Amino acid sequence: MWKFIALYHDGFKSMTYLGKTLWIIIIIKLFIMFFVLKLFFFQSPLKGLSESEKSEYISKQLTEPNK
Repeated sequence: MWKFIALYHDGFKSMTYLGKTLWIIIIIKLFIMFFVLKLFFFQSPLKGLSESEKSEYISKQLTEPNK
């Protein structure tokens, strides 16, 4: 396990400026995709409902066909 971590640590440490810049861009894009977009566009329809309202909503979604 530690050899695996050491392999990546040495690889990132010896990376050129261009490689580090590209990895920073990739990390920023992943952050935007998974956190920012989820917060604003993929909100939970169950948010703010009580437990009985949640179970009713879920059973309704499972039993009724989509329109």
